[in-house]
Amino acid sequence: MTDTVIVAIIGFLGTALGSFGGMKLTSYRIEQLEKRVDKHNNLIERVYDLERKDAIQDERISEIERRSATA
Repeated sequence: MTDTVIVAIIGFLGTALGSFGGMKLTSYRIEQLEKRVDKHNNLIERVYDLERKDAIQDERISEIERRSATA
């Protein structure tokens, strides 16, 4: 084998290993991002529920104030 072929094989192996490692890292980072998005979506749902409950409480308070003002 010539030196050129040996260098080409070593270069190919390095590129293949680097690509494989990069794919694993990308997959890991996407998985972590999906977890963060799930947490964020859960928080948004909880805030929406709190806002809905707050609006209901405001309506109840307004109703009680109207009743006490007329009594």
